Amino acid sequence: MADAEKKIKDPDKEIKIVNTNINHLDDIIEIEKLSFSIPWSRNAFLEELQNNRFAVYISAMANEKVVGYAGMWKIIDEGHITNIAVHPEYRRMGIGKKLLEELISISRKSGITRMTLEVRKSNTAAQSLYVKYGFKPAGIRKEYYADNGEDAIIMWKENL
Repeated sequence: MADAEKKIKDPDKEIKIVNTNINHLDDIIEIEKLSFSIPWSRNAFLEELQNNRFAVYISAMANEKVVGYAGMWKIIDEGHITNIAVHPEYRRMGIGKKLLEELISISRKSGITRMTLEVRKSNTAAQSLYVKYGFKPAGIRKEYYADNGEDAIIMWKENL
């Protein structure tokens, strides 16, 4: 984290949220591999960016490098957050918060009235962030995660 702190003194000013494009994929794949035990493949992200008309992906940029990303599917009036990840060297700097805020803003502008996501039962840090933004636990997906059979908590944010 020391390297990131030297690179970014003021995340609110130095982190820019942009629409994800193909040029961001190398950085996103690196973050994905560092963040998840079963990472999405490059082809999965390409499919999302190029062929999924319901998908919206944004990237957090610092010095022309992707340091975090988030994705969501817009389906009628619902937003389903597919992923949010921040490079380990840039965590605890408010980048995940900025990405979530932008997904909520995009949702509101798109006429989405509610949002959902699944989060690992053990990921209390992410759950805490989601609760701060009005997401509430609404159910469990038993043995949702293929790597270890962990349950997922389904969370919903109503009345955007």
